[in-house]
Order: sequence, then structure tokens, then C-alpha cells
Amino acid sequence: MPIETYQDALDYIYSFIDPLRKPASSPAEAILNVHRVRALLHAMDDPQIGMQTVVVAGTKGKGSTCVLIEAMLRAAGLRTGLWTSPHLSSYRERIQVGREMISQTELVDLTDRLKPIIDAFDPEPYGRPSTFDVGFALALSYFMARGVQIAVLEVGLGGRYDASGVITPLASVISSISYDHTAILGPTLADIAGNKAGIIKSGVPAISVPQPPDAASVLADEARLVGTNLYIAEEGGLIGPDGCLPYPVPPIPSRLCGGFQRENGRLAVGAAILLGRQGLPLNARAIATGLATAEWPGRFDLVPGSPPILIDGAHNGDSAHKLAAAIRTELSFSRFILVLGTSRDKDIEAIVAEIVPMADAVVITRSTHPRAMDLDRVAAIAQPHLRGSLTLAPEIDDALARARALAGPGDLICVTGSLFVVAAAREALGLAVAD
Repeated sequence: MPIETYQDALDYIYSFIDPLRKPASSPAEAILNVHRVRALLHAMDDPQIGMQTVVVAGTKGKGSTCVLIEAMLRAAGLRTGLWTSPHLSSYRERIQVGREMISQTELVDLTDRLKPIIDAFDPEPYGRPSTFDVGFALALSYFMARGVQIAVLEVGLGGRYDASGVITPLASVISSISYDHTAILGPTLADIAGNKAGIIKSGVPAISVPQPPDAASVLADEARLVGTNLYIAEEGGLIGPDGCLPYPVPPIPSRLCGGFQRENGRLAVGAAILLGRQGLPLNARAIATGLATAEWPGRFDLVPGSPPILIDGAHNGDSAHKLAAAIRTELSFSRFILVLGTSRDKDIEAIVAEIVPMADAVVITRSTHPRAMDLDRVAAIAQPHLRGSLTLAPEIDDALARARALAGPGDLICVTGSLFVVAAAREALGLAVAD
């Protein structure tokens, strides 16, 4: 059947979700993901061929780094594409050209045009495409049709076996690595880093933020193995085989708040330096403009009011630790009211241990996503860390209302624990992107 409406397009894309699909149990099985995407793109006339790209992997900070790099490239006068996931409010957020989301009509036309090719794709020997595969292929086809000069692509999961593995970028960028998706990526930091390191390609400069020792050594080993240079975005400049390259402007994002965003700022500016050395017109003015204008909602996102509401998508122990540190050092308030909701596949104990002890009151809630963790389970994990009241509110609207009832004008409400909860809170507050 033809794709005639926006809902038709979404239904078709999401029809590739397979709840019975199991994670790959070996590298030989996992590499089929890359082969499958390569075959799918080949059936679409290889839209990625000839397209300049930047690929960004990592556990936290990927999206922020992507939008910073994209803003710098756009400020340099280039026609940019941006692929990110997950989205907060609208699927269209995932596919952008010049930071403008693909329109409903464009997504309908694109999906309808490519549906026969996707439907004809032979699942042997690589398997049926996933929803992520289909979206990635749609994005690259859209970028080609729109004449994108350079696309910034966020890795979905891991890196070595992600759909983006079909791409040979101008630069491989790796943000902060910490524990997440351990059931798929492995139980140790070295395992996780080994998967992220898969985006490092022969002859393609790679750049990373300073990483924990176990992760840092894996990235360095991978760079040596494939034969490329690895640069580290340190506070004092970009450190690499050719010494220290100073940042052309202070690498501080203006609109991305929270101290942890400075690390992402250094990474993005470092990537811009490497891209500039390959001939892209990234001068100091373009870099400064990108730093000043890049926006990324749902990350240390302070909504003014009495009391103000801070919305942040921290969803592992490391990001919750950084969020708590930023709150303590950068915001002033009397009492701290926490609205917390998590997903079942996250390290809930680590999140709770970092953020709950600082709260004067905790409201446990959940999103409508199928992976949302039950309130009772989160409450049981939070109980030993409480120093104030605990309230359960299944609906986000009710959770915000209860938090406001608990808070005075000089207090701070914080909503965190899951990007799905963040998305629901932004919708409840009237901040969601119109779909």
C-alpha cells in the first residue's frame, strides 16, 4: 500500500521493530548489522557515496557534540545534514538539513518512494532491516536529495557494529565513555570502549575527550591498529602526535548549560580544527558562531518559573553524577525537589545513588514508553538514599503538579532519569516540538 499520510510513514518505519530480535551473540553475528545496512543503501543507489560526513560515538554527550559541530559547519556556509536519535517529541527531529527538520510532507514522499526498495530487500543472509536501519537509510537518501555538503551522524548504539559503520567519515569523534547498555556492549569499560572504537578508521583522524584509563588505552590501541592519529581534546588544547594545537576561540558553548558541556565544547572545537586541516572553511569566526548558537533541548534545560524546573536527560550513573555536580556548583536554590523516572535497561541503582541523596523530596514517575521501569521498583531502590519524602505519581502531569505543591518559590525542581521522561515533561510544560 502507498504511504499517503504522515502517520502512514511513521507506522511503516516503526513496523520494522521486532520485539523478538535478540542482540548479537558474537562479533561474526554483529557484523551482519553493517553488511545489512550496506546492502540496503546499495539498493538505494548508495546515497552515502561522495557525501562528506562526521561520525560521533560515545556514551554521553554525543548529541550535544553533534549539534555543536553542525552549528560550526553551518556557520562556515556549508549545507549540513544532521542525524540524531532518539528524538524527544517528533520523529522529524532525527533528520535535519540546516537544523530544519524534515517536513511531514517530505517524510511521506521519501518513505513512499523508498518503500518498494525496502520491501524488496532480501532478508537473507543479513536479516530484516531494523527500524534504526530504515531511518538511517531514509536520512542519507534525504541528505543526498537535498544536496547536503557534509552530514553529522550520531552513532545509535556502540559504534563498531552500528549502521554508521558503512561510513568512512572525515573525522571520527568520541565523547565521554561510561557504563551503559552493558548487556549488549559488554560488562567492562574496556568492552564498551572497544565497541565505540569501531568508528576509528584507517587514515581518518580520530578525536576523543579524556577518558578513564581503561577506555583511553583501548582507543589508543585501536588507532595504532588501523593506522591513524588519535587526538585528545584536553582543557589546554588539542593534544596529538604533532603536539598541542590551541583552540582558536574559548571552547565554551553559550546555550548548552552545565559544566559537562564544556567538555563537549572542547571536543567539537577540536573536531573543527581537524576538519579545517582537511580544507573545510572552519575559521575562528565560524567556530565561535557555532559555539554561541547551538541548542539542544532536554540537557541541563532550565525552564524559568517560580519555582524553576530543570530538565535533564541523565540516564546512567556517570551522567547523574555530572548533573548533580553541575546543580550544586551552578544553581542557587533553597530546597531540591526531584522528579525521577527511569528505563528498565539502565543502571537504576547508580542513577539513584548519585541524585537522590541531594533531594529534599522525591517524586517517582514514569514515561509511557514500554521500557519504563515500574514505580514501585524505583521507589524500593531509592528508599535507602532518601533524606526527605517520597511520592509516587504514574503520570508526568501529576508528578509535576505534586513537585510544584512541595516546592516554594526559592526551590528547584529537577526532572531526570530518562530521555523519555524528559520528553514527556517538555510536552506537559508546553515545550514540545510540534509533530
